Amino acid sequence: MLGHPGETAMLIIRLLCVVIFASLTIYTAPVLMAEPNLFPAFFGAVSGGGWQGQFNLDFMFMLTLSGLYIGWRHRGSPAGLALAVVAFLGGAMFLSVYLFVQSFRCEGDVRKLLVG
Repeated sequence: MLGHPGETAMLIIRLLCVVIFASLTIYTAPVLMAEPNLFPAFFGAVSGGGWQGQFNLDFMFMLTLSGLYIGWRHRGSPAGLALAVVAFLGGAMFLSVYLFVQSFRCEGDVRKLLVG
């Protein structure tokens, strides 16, 4: 049995990261093989309007916030800025791996994981 609520939360975060990474990897592999350049479809939908464009724009802003968070968490260091770019381009696939690794570096402390 887990000792305290923080341990349970960390276990849930780690499991969620594994599920997100596995799901996205399984889904992305065939999509990438069929259509290796996502930018025309992505920005085409944004410029075309409609709900797909709105979703893509919203998603791009979430990626921006993810990148800013990673850069801030690493105090703007060169490695942190590089990770911020990877977070923006890699989305949840990158962030799930990043948080999974950081969860062990933070020794299971959820506050350290989220705040740095």
